[in-house]
Amino acid sequence: MTPGEQDAPGGRTVTSKALALLAAFETSPGPLSLTQLAERADLPLPTAHRLVAELAGWGALERDEQGRYAVGLRLWEIAQNAQRELRDAARPYLQDLFSLTQETAHLAVREGHEALYIDRIYSSKRVPRASRVGGRLPLHATAVGKVLLAFEEPWVRDAYVARDLEAPTRQTHVNPTRLLSELDGIREQGYATTHEEVRPGSCSIAVPVDGGDGRVRASIGLVMLSTQSDRMVRYLPTLRGVAARIAPAVSRWRAP
Repeated sequence: MTPGEQDAPGGRTVTSKALALLAAFETSPGPLSLTQLAERADLPLPTAHRLVAELAGWGALERDEQGRYAVGLRLWEIAQNAQRELRDAARPYLQDLFSLTQETAHLAVREGHEALYIDRIYSSKRVPRASRVGGRLPLHATAVGKVLLAFEEPWVRDAYVARDLEAPTRQTHVNPTRLLSELDGIREQGYATTHEEVRPGSCSIAVPVDGGDGRVRASIGLVMLSTQSDRMVRYLPTLRGVAARIAPAVSRWRAP
């Protein structure tokens, strides 16, 4: 059977099964056993065993001393090229943002209904972490995500709030009417904030990055301790200044 060929009419392809195994690591904080991989990928154990062995042989997965599997270095090396042009161009300015504020700084783009984190520079402060570079979070629960959603077309916003919105914390805004009103306010004021909407103990503020064609293609923001929430807006001039400097890089980048 060649890669991509279906096991049976209407069945899943080998490629889709292998991708399902890799996707199991998107939400896993650590290594997974073969049984866990099979369950998450919804595959029979013998099928998972065969595919995992092939993935490990190629270097996409690595097996530890306990027999569990993690993402392999070869796959990690390839993944570093994803959005590399945008990340490399924006990195110096993101470093400037961190240097000027000493707060965790990050850059995100919209990927479907989630904010995808392209780059991040961590502060030494013990702020609860909710994501990482290459990680995703719901648009409605993050400041960068709210900015990206607020500057989308009305039908996109309407379609988004019509979904079942997850609530990572009790503070997450999931009421459709309230959220749409908040998004209107974000468009008007030009920035978004959150307070313990992803993790208790943290807050965030973000501004849009103009893509040069009238569209907001990225957002930069800061994450800090929730005790600083009443002082977040003092960083707005710095955030907007850095966003303006990143804009040329974003204008050359086109989302897939």
